[in-house]
Amino acid sequence: MSSLQSLEISDKRVFLRCDLNVPIKDGEIVDDGRIRASLPTIKFLLEGGASLVIGAHLGRPKGEISSELSLAPVAERLRVLLNREVDFVAGKRAHVMPHAGKGHVQLLENLRFSAAETSKVQSERESFAREIADSVDCYVGDGFGAVHRSHASVYDLPVMLPHAPGFLVSAEVEILKKLTQNPERPYAVILGGSKVSDKIAVISNLLDKVNVLAIGGGMVFTFLAAQGKVIGKSLVEKELIPTVKELISRAAELGVDLLLPTDIVVAPAFSADAPATVVSVDGIGEEMMGLDIGPASAKNFAAAIAPCKTVFWNGPMGVFEFPAFAHGTRVVAQALKEISGMSVVGGGDSAAAVRSFGFADSDFGYISTGGGASLEYLEGKQLPGLQALDL
Repeated sequence: MSSLQSLEISDKRVFLRCDLNVPIKDGEIVDDGRIRASLPTIKFLLEGGASLVIGAHLGRPKGEISSELSLAPVAERLRVLLNREVDFVAGKRAHVMPHAGKGHVQLLENLRFSAAETSKVQSERESFAREIADSVDCYVGDGFGAVHRSHASVYDLPVMLPHAPGFLVSAEVEILKKLTQNPERPYAVILGGSKVSDKIAVISNLLDKVNVLAIGGGMVFTFLAAQGKVIGKSLVEKELIPTVKELISRAAELGVDLLLPTDIVVAPAFSADAPATVVSVDGIGEEMMGLDIGPASAKNFAAAIAPCKTVFWNGPMGVFEFPAFAHGTRVVAQALKEISGMSVVGGGDSAAAVRSFGFADSDFGYISTGGGASLEYLEGKQLPGLQALDL
């Protein structure tokens, strides 16, 4: 397996695939965590005498140029964080500029403005990758959030060039191996988010590896429905109730401590100003919807993970963007901060939540940059971007 330190980069033009898919509102970056996570690799390459062509995506423009999905704000943030010029041409499909010498940094416009980047036709992806490959000397893959995609810049391009993983990808893989290969025990996994369908495969693959499994967020209502409880207008995936029943039975057979909420914060509508009420899981009214786990449940979750030596968390416990329904997620974040073992925040909304609450990245053992990629790794899938990097 190649390493970044073994790749010849001095006086080379390096294509660096980053994950700069950051939340942007009204042209302003809301959370620059993924940009900052890319800085160690960027700085190492520049200090090693390379020039950089950085490629990334933002959202899903589906091959169309969109001003709202331009990486222009990212280019500006990179200029500030690196304290150097970053060449960028907004509104254009990815095009590598002429080489301007050692230390030159170019950020390509959103790679997904080119339909070939995400094409299901291999020849189309390869043609797009070849255009870039002909303008650079080697490839560094550091966009962990995209390694589960068979995209031109993630899979086809590294195959064409000398390549190595960046520091971020290497760190992510090391952490995920610790979560799946003989983790220190007790081992707890906390899963939330809206849909149980997004997490079924993870639960199934990890069930015989964990000691504690705590379920919150919108997905919990499919579990409660599987237990025969009335869930009102709460989110539910009825077609998965039989599968969830099987998982509940399997957890019991394996001796896994499956934690489900005992109380729920409900409201009559999905709204930030909807009146919030705490009820028992047996007292959810027909016209109510659950928007957070209740305070007693949050306290129980925190107590269950307190003695654990390994904790992985993916998915908020409620609608944390609404203050009235953020308590459960905040309590879980605080509990992760306080454990003495390894705590891993699994990217995506979980990472956004802890930062919105004012927690520092250093408060946790590790904050992943790739929610979907992390989950697919934990499902036991082979990830194309990692295969291309020989990881």
